[in-house]
Formats: sequence, structure tokens, C-alpha cells
Amino acid sequence: MATVTRENVGLLTDRLTVQITKDDYYPAFDKALKNYAKKANVPGFRPGMVPLGHVKKMFGNSVFTEEVLRSVEKEINGYLDKERPEIFAQPLPTDDNAATVGKLDMNQPADYSFSFEIGLKPAYTVANPADATIKRRKVKVTDEMVEEEVSRLQNRYGNMQEPETVNNDQCVLNVTFTEVDADGNAVEGGAAKDNSLLVSYFAEAVRPQLNGLKVGDSITVTLDEAFEAKEKEWIVGDLGLNEVADAGSKKFKITITKIGFVEKRDLNEEFFNQLFPGKAIATEAEFKQAVKEDIEAYWTNQARSQVHDEIYHYLIDNTNIELPVDFLKRWLQSGGEKPKTAEEVEAEFPSFTNSLKWTLISDKLTVDNQLQVNPEELREFAKRQMMGYMGVTTLDESTAWLDSYVDRMMSDRKYIDQMYNQLMTDKLFTWAESQVTKFNDEEVSAEEFAKHQHHHAH
Repeated sequence: MATVTRENVGLLTDRLTVQITKDDYYPAFDKALKNYAKKANVPGFRPGMVPLGHVKKMFGNSVFTEEVLRSVEKEINGYLDKERPEIFAQPLPTDDNAATVGKLDMNQPADYSFSFEIGLKPAYTVANPADATIKRRKVKVTDEMVEEEVSRLQNRYGNMQEPETVNNDQCVLNVTFTEVDADGNAVEGGAAKDNSLLVSYFAEAVRPQLNGLKVGDSITVTLDEAFEAKEKEWIVGDLGLNEVADAGSKKFKITITKIGFVEKRDLNEEFFNQLFPGKAIATEAEFKQAVKEDIEAYWTNQARSQVHDEIYHYLIDNTNIELPVDFLKRWLQSGGEKPKTAEEVEAEFPSFTNSLKWTLISDKLTVDNQLQVNPEELREFAKRQMMGYMGVTTLDESTAWLDSYVDRMMSDRKYIDQMYNQLMTDKLFTWAESQVTKFNDEEVSAEEFAKHQHHHAH
């Protein structure tokens, strides 16, 4: 009868040794061999009529090995199901097992011993968010930011015109760049690329040359003449000339293929209601106030993400968790689909252990604080997400299709898992933020805020 014994062999690392006797695997081997004989397709024999001795000679040892290993796997899984040790990953076969497999012989069935190592989860106490001091930045929304956003919205929702000639610095030109020589002839193998540019991207000295041009007209200039340094840098990159030191002195024929002009939307009630339906905005001042509130909501959300990032670092840095390092490195090296070198494992290990620590911390906080996501929350989240994608702001008879669409999304296991993780992460950080009692509040500009902005995949 098979037995499984367990002994400690290192920090949070135990060895499970499976002892199996002939009685544990031989009946299964005998049965598997007979089944094989019934199904085997061997030249010279009718299906199902291959002599057992012939099958045993041809396939016996591989079937024998398979049944011995199947028996070992069954014992290991049975032990883990019964004893339920808190372990990382799957049991890792020891190097001794390969030698045992090499000795398996169906003609000399014997008792066999196989061993595996398991990495044990440690006992630990999660740092208390109430002890943290968290930096909380608030972006000051200026009148200039509001004016910029209003202008952007006027352009975004503006009416695209196609004037016959270039007549404004805000005209959008579709152009073709063709590299030419001193005589204006196309350079064989030279750079050539289509692009889309505002007239205002060109250097001020060149803009008068563009005024009045029609589709099909062109100008011939060097990149140094045509663009200021900032614009020239990305034009050079777009043309694939990054490696060419004298790219700016190259001459190009720039041919206009289309002229567009976005006519800015007027600031009127129709526009206000399109952007903020149901708010009954009647004046420009009310519209700008609504835009300001939108900008503030955006930065409040960004600030919340930053607070959550600081909480993440606090919990990771202040929760002491001992890990079975040697076991985990061996598991990383050989436990995946593709074996890794020791050097690859060392390089990956710091981020791997951080991720592992966070999994342990978040799992414990979720259980201890009974944080849950129910099916209705998942459904509501899916609906809001779809409304965002489709640009839908209110639900009425015309959006009845949304329910059937959400039904389809809710049957996608991968999508459900992704949504669940997203909602649970948000719940966890909302809870942790509610525990923090010490915030260092600081008002900053959008530029200063951006310097501190970095996110972790919690």
C-alpha cells in the first residue's frame, strides 16, 4: 500500500516522499496493456487481434512507466487534498526521480520511491494602513487649463471644411514628402512619406509660401528651412532619417494632397447640451464651470490612483514576509513551460517576490475584512464600461440592446475574471484608504503632479 511521508528540509520547504508497491500500480498497468491491445493499429494484424505479448514487447515499457507515474501523481494529489498544506505553486520533483524513472522495468516490477519538494506559505501580519502617513496631491485647475480644454472641445466637435486653397494657419494639410536633389528631381531610393500637418507646424518664414496653394501644388525646401527644431525632430524621425546627421539639410518637395480646416464650434446652447446633456446649461460661464468640474474630477481620480500607489508601497515595504527563497528560485527555473537559466531567475526574482508578497497581502486583507464583489456589481460595472465605450450617457428605450450585450459579456469567463480583479482591487484600496488617518496634503500644478505619476500593476 502506498504511503506519503513529509519532512522539513529547509526554510518553509518540506519534502514529500511517495512509496508505492507493485500492488499500487500493476493492476492498472495490466488493464492499460489489454486496452492498448484492443485499440492498437499494428501492420499485419486486424484491429483488436494483436497478441498481448506482441503489444507488451512493442509498447509495454512506456505504458508501465506511464502507470507508475500516474499512481505517484494520484498519491501526491490525494495527500494534498487531505492534508491541505498552504503551499506555493505545485510540488517540485527532486532530481532523484529521473534516476528512478530510468530504472523502471516492466519485467522486474518493484517498490519505488519518488520525492517532491513543496514551498510553504509563511505566517505573517500585514502592516496597518492606519499607521501610514500618505502624501496626497491636489492639482490646482487654472483658468488657462479651462480655456485650453474649451478650445480643444470646440475643435474636436467642430465642422470639417475642405477649402479650395490654404487660407489659415489652422488648415490641416495632407502632404507627400519626396526627397529631391539640387535640381528638384526625386532622389532614387530617397525618403518619401505621406503625412498630415497643421500649417502652424511649419516655420513662420515658410507659411506665406503655403498661403493660396491648392491640392496638387507643392513647395521645395530643406527640413531646416521648413520647420523649427521641435517639429523638425519628429518629422525627421517619421521620415526614417534618425541616423542621418545632416538630415536637416536634405531637400524635400512637399506636395499637398488634401486641405482641411476645422471650423470651431460656437459656444451656444446646442453645443452645451451636446456635451452636458440634461444639465440645462444656458450660458458660457456655466459651460466653463462644467468643464472645470470635469477637469477637477479627472485630477481627483488621478490623485486617488497616486494615493493607492503610496498605500501599495507602504504595505509592501512594511509587511515582513519570509519566503522559501531557494524553493521559489528552483520553481521559477524549472516549473514553467520553458526552463530558465539561473541568471534569468536572478534578474526576475525581485519583481516576482514583490508580486508574490502583494498577492499574499491582498488575499489576507480581502479575507480578514470580508471584501466581496457580488454578481450585480459585476453586471453594473460591465454596463457602465459598455456605455463608456459607446458614448452612451443615459439609459432609455433606445439603449435596450445594452442588456443583451452585457448578457453576452457576462458569459465570457476571461472577461468576468478581469472585471472581478479590477473591482476587488478597487474595493481593497478604497478600504485601505479609509483606514489612513494621516495625510500630507499638497496643492500642485498639473506639471508637478505628472513628475510623481507612476503606477504599479497591483
